[in-house]
Amino acid sequence: MATESPADSRSVTTPAPPPGVELVWYGRVPALAADALAHRGLLDAGEQARLDGFLRPRDRDAYAVAHVALRRLLGERLGLPPGAVVVERRPCLHCGGPHGRPVVAGDPVHFSLSHTTGAVLIALARTAVGVDIERLPSPASVDDIADQLHPGERAGLAALTGEERVRAFARCWTRKEAFLKATGAGLTEDLSRTLVGAGPRPAEVPGWSIADLAADAGYTAAVAVQTPQ
Repeated sequence: MATESPADSRSVTTPAPPPGVELVWYGRVPALAADALAHRGLLDAGEQARLDGFLRPRDRDAYAVAHVALRRLLGERLGLPPGAVVVERRPCLHCGGPHGRPVVAGDPVHFSLSHTTGAVLIALARTAVGVDIERLPSPASVDDIADQLHPGERAGLAALTGEERVRAFARCWTRKEAFLKATGAGLTEDLSRTLVGAGPRPAEVPGWSIADLAADAGYTAAVAVQTPQ
């Protein structure tokens, strides 16, 4: 499901997401950066400090678009002014530190965001959710990382070459990162542990639904959501 909002340039047409996902928002950074930077006052002090720390304008712009849009979307969902939305961090699953999965206090809605050069993806859901969007990697990057994946994913990639292999890896990577965001484990978890698949359809993961999402040419995207009980 694609959606329009005042913060949007135009959402891509996205197939219906898995049950439990209320909204998928896609934003193109070049069209939205000026507005997001003009409304940086919606961000909290930590977010503004992070924004000021970026050295490259493209990274700063993607961060601003992602976090301003997230606050607007959460504000709409919760009936609050965007600047009044309080985002917290759950304890890290690995060390217990205050840098785990971001949440809204009280968990009235679950959310996830991802940004890369030129594009932002956000999802809101009724259960734990994760999204990821990435630019297609270089063949060299695929070679560097592929050996860390699940044996089933490595086998699938080994049978492919050229652009087909790059696209299959990108599908696998966005599915895996979306899933690990949703669980709260993040990329500190062993990438070989869970099979999400590199083929045209995601693998089945008990308790979770994983789906590929539409994105502009040169990008891949995916969402993972905890299966409603």
